[in-house]
Amino acid sequence: MFVAPPETARLPEPCRPEPQVLAAALQTLSGWLDWPRAAARATPWVQAVRDTPAPFWAMESLLREYPISSAEGLALMRLAEALLRVPDAETAIALTADQLGKASFEAHAGEGPHRMLASLSASAIAMSKRFLPDAEHDAGLLRRLGAQTVVAATVRAIQLLGRQFVLGRHIGEAMAEADAQRRTQGALRFSYDMLGEGARTEADAQRYLVAYAKAIARIADARRSEGPESSDGISIKLSALFSRYEVAQRERVFAELLPRVWTLVEAAARADMNLTIDAEESDRLELSLDVFEALAARIAASFPAWRGFGLAVQAYQTRSLAVVDEVARIARAHDLRFMVRLVKGAYWDGEVKRAQELGLAGYPVFTHKHHTDISYLACARALLSHAEVIYPQFATHNAGTIAAILQMAEGSDAGFEMQRLHGMGEGVYREVMADASVPVRIYAPVGEHRDLLAYLVRRLLENGANSSFVHQLADPQVDVEALLASPLVPAAAPGVPMPGALYGTRKNSTGADLAVPAQREPLLAAVAATRLEPVPEAAPVAIDAAMQRLQAAFPRWSARPVAERATVLRRAADALDARLPEFCGLLVKEAHKTLADCVAEVREAVDFLRYYAEQAEQRLAVQALPGPTGEHNELRLHGRGVFVCISPWNFPLAIFAGQVAAALVAGNTVAAKPAEQTPVVAQRMVALLHEAGVPADALALLHGPGETVGAALVADARCAGVCFTGSTAVARLINRALAAKDGPIVPLIAETGGINAMIVDSTALPEQVVDAVVTSAFRSAGQRCSALRLLLVHEGVAEAVIEMIRGAMAELAVGDPARLATDVGPVIDAEAFAGLRAHVERLRREARLIGETPVSSTADRLIAPVAFELKSVVELKQEIFGPVLHVVRWRGDIEAVVAQVNALGYGLTLGVQTRIDGRALRIAQAARIGNVYVNRNMIGAVVGVQPFGGEGLSGTGPKAGGPHYLYRFCAEQTLTVNTAAAGGNVELLAGLSH
Repeated sequence: MFVAPPETARLPEPCRPEPQVLAAALQTLSGWLDWPRAAARATPWVQAVRDTPAPFWAMESLLREYPISSAEGLALMRLAEALLRVPDAETAIALTADQLGKASFEAHAGEGPHRMLASLSASAIAMSKRFLPDAEHDAGLLRRLGAQTVVAATVRAIQLLGRQFVLGRHIGEAMAEADAQRRTQGALRFSYDMLGEGARTEADAQRYLVAYAKAIARIADARRSEGPESSDGISIKLSALFSRYEVAQRERVFAELLPRVWTLVEAAARADMNLTIDAEESDRLELSLDVFEALAARIAASFPAWRGFGLAVQAYQTRSLAVVDEVARIARAHDLRFMVRLVKGAYWDGEVKRAQELGLAGYPVFTHKHHTDISYLACARALLSHAEVIYPQFATHNAGTIAAILQMAEGSDAGFEMQRLHGMGEGVYREVMADASVPVRIYAPVGEHRDLLAYLVRRLLENGANSSFVHQLADPQVDVEALLASPLVPAAAPGVPMPGALYGTRKNSTGADLAVPAQREPLLAAVAATRLEPVPEAAPVAIDAAMQRLQAAFPRWSARPVAERATVLRRAADALDARLPEFCGLLVKEAHKTLADCVAEVREAVDFLRYYAEQAEQRLAVQALPGPTGEHNELRLHGRGVFVCISPWNFPLAIFAGQVAAALVAGNTVAAKPAEQTPVVAQRMVALLHEAGVPADALALLHGPGETVGAALVADARCAGVCFTGSTAVARLINRALAAKDGPIVPLIAETGGINAMIVDSTALPEQVVDAVVTSAFRSAGQRCSALRLLLVHEGVAEAVIEMIRGAMAELAVGDPARLATDVGPVIDAEAFAGLRAHVERLRREARLIGETPVSSTADRLIAPVAFELKSVVELKQEIFGPVLHVVRWRGDIEAVVAQVNALGYGLTLGVQTRIDGRALRIAQAARIGNVYVNRNMIGAVVGVQPFGGEGLSGTGPKAGGPHYLYRFCAEQTLTVNTAAAGGNVELLAGLSH
């Protein structure tokens, strides 16, 4: 029915320089806006709101009493986000105690207009805290009964709070409440939204589709009974209707999502009601426009007179002005008129973090809030200028912005409306609506509070941030003039560090946004052009000759100043950074990695080179030490000799480069043995290091089997140290071989695997848990040392979480890693494939199958992501290095669960999913684990940010990418000089006074 059109760039690149974008926005506003006049119009509105504030439970009043910047405000919001979904009393008590325990509500004496209610609520909360336990094990019948009473009261209070932000629990209740508000507040319009989190499974998507369809039918019935004057509508979110709404799944988006959306669009068009497509994150923007135009073309053919179709535009995106023009172009091309809701945007922190994590050239959003205000006003002006094809809908709670829009619309007969979120901006709009000519629509979330509050609180936290108008309106310390100051003055510098400058003096590695065709195409071209040339294996005579050359070169390389060695590493980093496509092609072809994994690995290798260069200059320099008069002491660090670096196939570039770079910059020469499966990547990296200035006789590549080449290098008398990443079994063999050698005792740095667990309690948000589980367990086909192997989920939420994991697994794409749409590629070789298949077959006989990803590809060595439920932790006895997840339910004492994880003996990574902050810290303290990740996935440790390495069966330490790593590659020397031996301490004598 719908076929994906060719992908073309509709818009400019998302990360253009902010000053350039702002200049265009200000030019759009030139001659159209007199800000002082707009501020004068808004001033009485602001004063009236402060003189007659909204009810105590309204957002503005809550922010006044409990600002989100305060511990009290944050605690209340955190409780609202999590408490209603907690099924068990023990956890609910722990969560309530944890959050309320962070704040001092006694300090709220009620200074504002609701001082009596504020004082009573603060006193009630303060008194309630006395009945809550100080820790999770604080027992006692009276205290427990009191705690249950407090939690019940807190739940009821949050349900009341939910009514302020959720119009109704279902569409019927919401429509009844909308009618009640119209009777008391005037001619309001509503746009209903049945949305919480986006879909993670096909079942989620179908549930949202049914909810949307029922809502449209109910609104259509009301329209038929009330007549054309009824102008209520619905807002839909595309990511709620298809769990894989992303650029990489473009073909599926058009084949599966578009028909679903069309059924809703068609129903709305037949009822002549409005339907708006909500905004998504910036990486989906071009895809959303493609979907929008495909629907517009069908509308033009089937309902050419309908004027109710629309979409939302986010002004905080740097491409927003271009989006407005593109929507107008689509409207003219299809002879339609669209409704466009202009919003400021609600995913700012996520957009900034994504750009930083991907190492992009800039940000797709503005880095100053008032820059978003400039963009919003420019977009508003552009919408008004396209009045013949666009009906503007201005969604804002900012009084100054509202006044500016009304001013720019003066003298125009183009229709428009203002919008606000249910539960916010009531005071301002009470004043605005005194002018009956200004139509107002309320964006109204609909759904069960426990489902919607988690989503809404995250949005409200951003709207209530210190820099927002809503927050400052509630703050009497901000005078009206400052509140309504002109935003039309661009800042001279970005509001947050640019992604490249995230780490201060150390330049961040350059990434690529695979959602942007211009950044993706060079990588795909490199993959297509890559050919692998065989690398010869090193014969025993070649190994002996290489070790002899390396030992002879050691004094010269070690004698070079640390700064020179660091410069060589930085030069190599710059070269590798510039050759991202080339190395991505190698990684796809030789290591069978997906493109996203390839980009991440090249960036990690670049980061290792720059980080160890910086660390060497900081930590390996000569250090002066204290001492008595007449004596000079200093600590010197130098290389040990020939270091043997043995790297794995799962990170054949990043770990290889990290080991070699650390050894070299510490002053060692290096014998580098790559994994048998991935020698080409290593050979190309060695060539790059040589080009960057590492002498040919200071670094040698020695390829071959571990049993021969690796064993010979470790056993060689000239080996001064071994750095190894791989299996625990091989690490033991290396350790024994080193111990059995005569001569010096040499260090072993070993990073091995782990039975990595994730502990999920009943406060965790299921959607976030599933995102973290699927990424941690199945990305890279589960072939990461840090990958999730064992999921421990609280029995109270286990069924829902397991069902969602099953559904999310069904949506993964398994196949050729060179395809952008592939999520999971093949395992590394036939031996790994056979071992994993045998393990899975055993689990099919002995465990309960949870879910398995369907595989349609005929590519070799594909192991479908699969999950099984075990009865206990002890059933998993060894690391399974592939896309196999083992799930165990737990109940009772969470510390006992941590003890079971510790008893496995491994200690690499641990995930914790909880909203109880104190619990997360206690788990981290009790866990004998190297890397603990709270409320996120467990993979992708960043150099210098999350130093990586474990303990126990998971390795020796120190952590790679951490501040202690280089020391293990060094020998230490203390130099003491008796300066008094030649006739006294000259410095001391020079300081004497007579």
